[in-house]
Amino acid sequence: MLGHLRTGDWLTRERVRMISVTLLTFYVLLMVFLFATSNGRVDRFDRPLGTDYSQVWTAGRFVLEGHPEEPFDNVAHQRRQQDYFSPTSGFFHWGYPPYFLVVAAVFALLPYALSLLLWQASTLLLYLAAVRRIAPIQDCLLVAAAFPAVFVNIGHGHNGFLSAGLMALALLALERRPVVAGILFGLLAYKPQFGLLIPIALLAGGYWRAIVAAGATIVAMTLGTAWAFGWETWRGFFDMMHFSRVVISEQGATGWYKIQTVFSAVRMWGGSIPLAYGVQAVSTLGCAAMVAWMWFARVDRRLAAAALMTGALLSTPYALDYDMMLLGPALAFFIAHGLETGFAPWEKTILAVVWATPLLARDLTMTTFIPVGQIAMIVFMAMIFRRTWPNARQDLVATTGVLPSMPR
Repeated sequence: MLGHLRTGDWLTRERVRMISVTLLTFYVLLMVFLFATSNGRVDRFDRPLGTDYSQVWTAGRFVLEGHPEEPFDNVAHQRRQQDYFSPTSGFFHWGYPPYFLVVAAVFALLPYALSLLLWQASTLLLYLAAVRRIAPIQDCLLVAAAFPAVFVNIGHGHNGFLSAGLMALALLALERRPVVAGILFGLLAYKPQFGLLIPIALLAGGYWRAIVAAGATIVAMTLGTAWAFGWETWRGFFDMMHFSRVVISEQGATGWYKIQTVFSAVRMWGGSIPLAYGVQAVSTLGCAAMVAWMWFARVDRRLAAAALMTGALLSTPYALDYDMMLLGPALAFFIAHGLETGFAPWEKTILAVVWATPLLARDLTMTTFIPVGQIAMIVFMAMIFRRTWPNARQDLVATTGVLPSMPR
């Protein structure tokens, strides 16, 4: 058995296809059940359909009514959610920058259930299109769609598809269309906690046009939303940051077992807030160093991209299991490289474990207090580094050659 796990030959195409089809069937049946037994807004378990999406649609309704600052008022936002959904269906607070209010307002033009379906379908297609370009191989779309983080993201009506799609497409465009890549990176500012390593990668790689384009995009979005919504909305966002940091992140109101970060693991084990920030700082600085080195050295850009997307999760103190959608394109980048150059012992098995982790991370962490998701991401990051190290050392010695480019 160890021999099969070591070589990865147990991971046959037929087995991969069977697992993917089984999971997809489960996802679809469960979603159909939830929608069929709901009243169009609240499911049979007294939760808003798409749970967290309720905050997006509610915030969008505020914008359409001419009150874009209201989502940052927890009392007003909770009262409106109770009016739209159920007095007992819970409260989902709004902590996004005003950029995301534009998206919320567009989708709030539609009835809730239709809005939720179109939101998830459109962003899912963006994610699948990115993976298809990264690894244009047989069954790649099937495996990408069956990735367990897809199910978690759909269940929460969240924006993991959008984040994964934007970052992956930006990385794919970086070599040949740096301005387009910079714009896509700039659009990711709606989730600023995942952008810590992007400037480091771009600076280390010398992608100055992408840096300028990203900066210009963020400035334009900031001025545009300030003009459209008023500075009061931005003031509300900065005030909300305190609530998000203290109540949601430091006190773990969301639930430590849901938060897939090094910070949350330390807090779950009873560590103090300063200790958790200290350990998180080590993780963040370690990821920053690896990303800077990979992007400065002439490593294959597919591996550098995988490191950046994985490092984005390991470098922030707040990321949930649906945010592990970033691992989907990261795995695709690594697999595309492995299919071209071959896989080392254990790599295929580790990749399968990382792929499956989002399905079990929450429940296993809740029952065992073992941070399964964080461990899987750290192992994957180490595996990326191990694969790049020998080649990068050789390339740094060389004096000629060009940077490996992304696949078309």
